[in-house]
Amino acid sequence: MESYHKEESKLNDLIHLRDCKKIALITDLVTGEIACSCCGAVVSEKSVDTGNESSMITREEYLSNARTGQKISLKMADMGLSTIIESKDKDSTGKSLSSENKRAFYRLRMWDRNSRFANTKKSYIKAFTLLDGIRAKLGLSDAVVEETAYLFRKITSRKILGGRSTAGVLCATTYIACRLTNTPRTIQDVANAGNIKRKQLQSIYRFILKELEIYPESYNPIEFVARIANATNASEKTRRHALKILDISKRRGITTSKNPMAMAAAALYLSSLKNQEKISQTIISKVSGISAVTIRERSKEIKNRSGGEV
Repeated sequence: MESYHKEESKLNDLIHLRDCKKIALITDLVTGEIACSCCGAVVSEKSVDTGNESSMITREEYLSNARTGQKISLKMADMGLSTIIESKDKDSTGKSLSSENKRAFYRLRMWDRNSRFANTKKSYIKAFTLLDGIRAKLGLSDAVVEETAYLFRKITSRKILGGRSTAGVLCATTYIACRLTNTPRTIQDVANAGNIKRKQLQSIYRFILKELEIYPESYNPIEFVARIANATNASEKTRRHALKILDISKRRGITTSKNPMAMAAAALYLSSLKNQEKISQTIISKVSGISAVTIRERSKEIKNRSGGEV
């Protein structure tokens, strides 16, 4: 209703200014002006260009012609909100600046650079640089990265990082983010990617869960079957039978409070025996990171509690 009154007021202004009995508004897409095609009266409001920016191919064309900046991201130390003064001493027309203006812009660039580093915490820069490496090693999605950055910022704001390494806290938040987004990555995978010890990661992980009161759900063992099967070159028949074993184990409550990777390894081992495939416990243990003793124990437990269905 409000937009209708604005349009009506716009037309009344045109009629008042120009004695035009027939008003036909047209839009100039180059200048953004709206004018009457009969009398030539120009409306003061500018139109909004809602077209896309797909015509820009190179990065330089995008930076010079884009109407908006880069998206806001928690993964960036400044969240992508800071501005950068270009190092070129030229104006918008391409002409060189005078000596006085060059000195002025030199000082502006220096103040801009110092202000950005002053407002940005060094822990963020170090942590998010490490996060890029972990993301590349584990193949994490944007959702996991953003969740990790959010958790790290939340922990930093509570000032509970004292006495703990930035790398350890970041790896712990990465593992929590994987759990919350249901991205199947084991704690050993994250420890290897962050180059820290597993015991240290487990300790920080439990500490953060307690401080933030987060209770992530455990992984489904089915999510790890494909990973182990691909590494051991198991057949499709063996994979499907392993999924069936895990489904039976879940219905009988065998998978409760068990390591999902260990359950997946045991199910695949039992499935390989059923289909007479030569996949040893040693190979499965090496691929899954679960000891052969644990695989044997889980296999026996599945056999004993499955009621003969396996």
